[in-house]
Amino acid sequence: MIHGMQSHPKSQPLPLEGITVVAVEQAVAAPFATRQLADLGARVIKVERVDGGDFARGYDTAAAGLASHFVWCNRGKESVALDLKDPRGLDVVHRLVADADVFVQNLAQGAAARLGLDAATLCARHPRLIAVDISGYGASGPYAGKRAYDMLVQCEAGLVSVTGTPEQPVKAGIPAADIAAAMYAFSGVLAALVRRGTTGRGGPVEVSMLDALTEWMGHPLHHAMHGGTPPARTGLAHAVIAPYDAYPTADGGRVLLSVQNDREWRRLAHQVLGQPDLADDPAYATNAARVDNRERTDALVAKALEVLDTDEAVARLESAGIACARLRDLWEVAEHPQLAARDRWREVDSPVGPLRALLPPITLPGGEEARMGSVPRLGEHTGPVLRALGMADADVAELQREGVAR
Repeated sequence: MIHGMQSHPKSQPLPLEGITVVAVEQAVAAPFATRQLADLGARVIKVERVDGGDFARGYDTAAAGLASHFVWCNRGKESVALDLKDPRGLDVVHRLVADADVFVQNLAQGAAARLGLDAATLCARHPRLIAVDISGYGASGPYAGKRAYDMLVQCEAGLVSVTGTPEQPVKAGIPAADIAAAMYAFSGVLAALVRRGTTGRGGPVEVSMLDALTEWMGHPLHHAMHGGTPPARTGLAHAVIAPYDAYPTADGGRVLLSVQNDREWRRLAHQVLGQPDLADDPAYATNAARVDNRERTDALVAKALEVLDTDEAVARLESAGIACARLRDLWEVAEHPQLAARDRWREVDSPVGPLRALLPPITLPGGEEARMGSVPRLGEHTGPVLRALGMADADVAELQREGVAR
């Protein structure tokens, strides 16, 4: 049980139990969306290529021989490997969709329509179906056919322009465009399921990576287009607040702190900097003054923290009521004391054995814990799924012999 949650005498079923999702998906955007559905109880049938499957399987071998992207995005799914260029393979997908509640695809622009798997076509044929098209730039407009990878969309959406140092723009260190599209696809499916519950009808859902990430550009975009100027790239510093940056400590760590108002500055000056005279010094007493004198302000903070170990610096800042954080690397995040204290780690099965994974962020008090199923082998469920459609063993074996199924 997660710490802090009350126990309930009778747990509830996961909210998406009984929902079947068919996904013709690859990379991150669609797989991450459907993984959320699987975690909440949906049955997700992942349709992959017979020759290698989802190409994210080959990105790396960092997860005990498996690709880290694939492990992250594809637990809890059934893998069915089919050749969709063969009419028999495509027919299997259409038969699966006929019995599904949700269909999700993120094929290259135009590919789904050529296969009859675009949302408009499928929803016209199956009125209760919710069909999701995830694309880079949307189905129309001059960019509709443009290749869309995460870093490219980060550039087109302006994220790179506000991230980095004054000298060098940088992309986000995570696939922000893919994740943004995935989460809007996930929430779009949930909204469409609620609507279907009241109207009986499904319908198409369209999400583009550009639309999703541009929405996430909210503050800097609105600031610029409504008469302001684009925020300056300031690394870990804040463009309009000081001190707000990461500062080195004596043991090689870095501590980020944020002074949000002048009362906090006075506490910082008294209790951390050890210079109470700075509390009311006109050069530092207001945020505007500290921003104007950012270099001197940062130098004062740096000098006070550089003689303290990280633990000491954090303790002193917290005692003074100053918001702060450690600048952690990924190994430290994996051992984060808050995640450990709240029991947020689980193990999921995989073809290479148990792998550590984070419990999904959505916690449903009184409900079952998220279903963190196994990471599937390519084509692991092809046979059982085809037989469940009514195919005889001989027919399944023939499709496998001829390379239509794997």
